[in-house]
Amino acid sequence: MRIARYCYRNRESYGVLNQQVVLSLPALAKRFGEEVPQTLEGFIKQGEETVKTVEKLIEKADGSDVAAVSVPLSAVTLLAPIAFPPKIICLGLNYFDHAAETNSRVPDEPVIFMKPHTAITGPNMKIIKPRFVKELDYEGELCIVMGKTAKNISEAEAKSHVFGYTVFNDVSARDFQFKDGQWTRGKSFDTFAPTGPCITTENQLRNTEDLAIRTWVNGELRQNGTTRNMVFNVSQIVHQLSRVMTLEPCDIIATGTPAGVGMALKPKKWLRNGDVVRIEIEGIGILENAVEEK
Repeated sequence: MRIARYCYRNRESYGVLNQQVVLSLPALAKRFGEEVPQTLEGFIKQGEETVKTVEKLIEKADGSDVAAVSVPLSAVTLLAPIAFPPKIICLGLNYFDHAAETNSRVPDEPVIFMKPHTAITGPNMKIIKPRFVKELDYEGELCIVMGKTAKNISEAEAKSHVFGYTVFNDVSARDFQFKDGQWTRGKSFDTFAPTGPCITTENQLRNTEDLAIRTWVNGELRQNGTTRNMVFNVSQIVHQLSRVMTLEPCDIIATGTPAGVGMALKPKKWLRNGDVVRIEIEGIGILENAVEEK
C-alpha cells in the first residue's frame, strides 16, 4: 500500500493512494464495522495485524464501497506522512559516488546526525530559505519509517521492524554546515526536512537494494542514482542504529544521498528563491517543493 496523510475540508485523515483518488482507511474500516486508529501515527504503532486487517478490507470492498470512502486526489492537500516523528535520524556520506564527488573517505560505520521535528514539511509546501543563508542545497534520499521498537537487532531482523519507506529531502545550509565543523545547525532550519508524498509499506517494497532515485531542480536533472550504490543498505542501517539508540515506531531515518548535490557541481549551484526541487524514488512517488526566501 501507498499510504498518505492528507487534509480534506479542514479535516485530517489518512488513506491509500489509488491512481487519482485517496481511499480513506478510517472510513473504509467504519463501513465494514471495523475500527482503526484515527491518525497515521496510531495506525503505524498498532503494527502488522492492523495492516493485514486493512488489506483484507480493501480486497473485500467492491466498487460502491471504494467510491463511498474515496476523495479525488486533486481535492486534498497531502501532508508530511509523519507530523511529529520521535526522531529524525540522517546518514551522511552513505553513497560511494557522493563520497567521491566531495572528496570524502568512505565511512567504516554509518555517519549519523539528527534533525528536529520542526524541520518537517510536506509535499508542495515551501522550503523557507532565510535571507542570511547563502549556500542552500538539496539532497534526495530514501527514508525509512520504523514500525516497531528496535534495540540491538540483527541485520536479518531489521526489515521486520520497518513499516515502510518515503521520500526525503535533506535540505542543507552548506555555509553553516561547514562553518560549524559539525552539521546540526546547517541541517536543522525549519522546513529543511520535506517528506512525502506517501509511505510505501515494507511488504510492497521488499527489494530496496536497487531503487532509482532522481532529483531535478527547475526541470534540470541533478541526481540520477540508485540505492545499489549505498555504502550501508537498509538492513545494515537499522541494525547499526539499533546498537546505538532505541528505534521507535514512527522514527524516520534518511539514508543518505547520491552524487549530484549542488555544492559538488562545477560551478556550484545553490538553491535560490523560486527554485523547484523535485525528487522521485522508484516505488514510492514524487516529492516536490519550491524555495521561498524570507
